[in-house]
Amino acid sequence: MSNSLALRCAAVLGASGVALGAFGAHGLRGMVSEPEKIAAWESASRYQLVHAAALLALSATGRRSLHTPLLWTAGTVMFSGSIYLLVLSRDRFRALGPVTPLGGLLMIAGWLSLLAP
Repeated sequence: MSNSLALRCAAVLGASGVALGAFGAHGLRGMVSEPEKIAAWESASRYQLVHAAALLALSATGRRSLHTPLLWTAGTVMFSGSIYLLVLSRDRFRALGPVTPLGGLLMIAGWLSLLAP
């Protein structure tokens, strides 16, 4: 993945993370009353924003890496995206339950891929 594509992924993840975090803080409370669901939403948006910032930082280093930004982007979409959908409708999106930990593993793999030369 080129640095410009990593920058674009950072921009999309960052903008949508802020929007989804704001929705979680304001709009979601009218739809969901369970505190654990609101906490899960907050965690999903936090992880999304952290990985958007990490992608931005990586793109600024000039280091060309295919694996790290790809793993972070895919992992964030899978991890945070599945949590958002499960919070909104657990019954409808129940099949996405296993996607959440897989996304987390991809994010971890992305961090570990920074160790490669």
